[in-house]
Amino acid sequence: MIKSVVEIVANAKAEVPTISPAGLMEVLGQSNVVVIDVRDAQELKATGVVPGAINISRGMLEFKADPTTPMHQKELTRDKMVVLYCASGGRSALSGKVLMDMGYDNVRNLGAIKDWVDAGGETEAVE
Repeated sequence: MIKSVVEIVANAKAEVPTISPAGLMEVLGQSNVVVIDVRDAQELKATGVVPGAINISRGMLEFKADPTTPMHQKELTRDKMVVLYCASGGRSALSGKVLMDMGYDNVRNLGAIKDWVDAGGETEAVE
């Protein structure tokens, strides 16, 4: 069965639990929470990032999430809540689904960086 990207993203959004901007504000900065911005580097300059967020582009996530690869991102561990966001919520949903498939149990989709900013969330500039 052939699926469109719209269907694939919708399925991921249905499977990955969400976290509201207010919910993230409550836990942001806790040692058991890691925030991942899955946008590409050039996108970060336009809007900044959630304070403390790590940028792992969608294309590299699986490699950075797998502790058996030399590219593993040490902050990304299965015992933490992993919160993902992107420009519109699609890539973060896909990323959340892949992390869940990889054994990450506590994954949340924040959705769009715009939603964070509109809710009063601060951002950090990226150079």
